[in-house]
Amino acid sequence: MSLKEEYPLVIIGGGPAGLTASIYASRYRVDHLIAAVSIGGSANEAHRVENWPGINQISGTELMQNMWNHAKVYTPDFYSSDVKKITKEDQGFEIHLTDQKVKTKSIVFAGGTEYRRLSVPGESDFLGRGVSYCATCDGGFFKGKTVAVIGGANSAIMAAVELSQNCEKIYLIYRGEELKGETIWIEKVKNNEKIITLPLTNLLKIEGGNKVERVILDKEYQGKTDLALDGVFIEIGTSPMARLVENLGVDLDDKGAIKINNFGETSLKGFFAAGDVTNGSGGFRQIITASAEGAVAARGVFEYLKGNKFI
Repeated sequence: MSLKEEYPLVIIGGGPAGLTASIYASRYRVDHLIAAVSIGGSANEAHRVENWPGINQISGTELMQNMWNHAKVYTPDFYSSDVKKITKEDQGFEIHLTDQKVKTKSIVFAGGTEYRRLSVPGESDFLGRGVSYCATCDGGFFKGKTVAVIGGANSAIMAAVELSQNCEKIYLIYRGEELKGETIWIEKVKNNEKIITLPLTNLLKIEGGNKVERVILDKEYQGKTDLALDGVFIEIGTSPMARLVENLGVDLDDKGAIKINNFGETSLKGFFAAGDVTNGSGGFRQIITASAEGAVAARGVFEYLKGNKFI
């Protein structure tokens, strides 16, 4: 599509934070562009969402499609593109997209997160050949197989439960003594005969030929430190995608998340942020908290563009 040369607001990211920011910006009558590679972000990978108020159960993909359909009612401009660079200018910002540039007076940055890696031998070598970071995306390829899920928090617990629908056996390997997640999901793991938990255990190496065949552990299981399996799903959390803002001098916390105040405003005037890329909501990275931050940031942008001081 043909973009305008300048927008009052550009929203970077098409996940729950970005889409909610768009809905609220539209209702405030703030003309804006959504720049995102795709719609939904990491929320698409949620096999089952059971904590979105008013809906007992829905897939992440369907929930995000509902959000996008809602945002489209207000006809915001949307451009499917990587954001290559953001530069600060006297009257705002210039955003470098894949094949063009746009200027804007304000930004809501909702860039989300990226997968953390174990950084063990074999992890990169077998990516796409048995190593995966997304059970929702790749679980179907392991029907009747034996796999390992690495991690002991919500994402790993949910991945193990999801994989049990297709896989014959799942080893849930985690370095802590106890699983850390929502009680209801931990109960599902404990009641699932296909899932074998290996606490206080670290994965040291992934081995195989053309594909994953085994992993090496730092602790014996049934008398051996090697474990034969067909796939490894790494679910050890995510890190904020804040690299794009480093050149702008936006304040980050010790975990690399963008610092925001109660209005979604960062240390840089006109630059707002929302969702998993921020230090907001006490680090509680959920679809609902990302959406809430998107709404707050849109309101902050509205007040900023009007020249109002925050209460």
